[in-house]
Amino acid sequence: MARTNPFEFLQQVRTEVAKVTWPTRRETVITTIMVLLMSLAAAFFFLAADWVLRTAVTLVLGIGH
Repeated sequence: MARTNPFEFLQQVRTEVAKVTWPTRRETVITTIMVLLMSLAAAFFFLAADWVLRTAVTLVLGIGH
């Protein structure tokens, strides 16, 4: 394997970073909000699923009141 000296490596890194399309501030904010909303939706889904399963197991096993 050919070795690249550090100067060449840094030049290659700069060249590749220049090719990246960075998101705008608006895109970043919208994406962040969507991630938070989806995380909240997933949390509520698993909360409901846990409650349903806990209730079903409690009824089947006759545990509780």
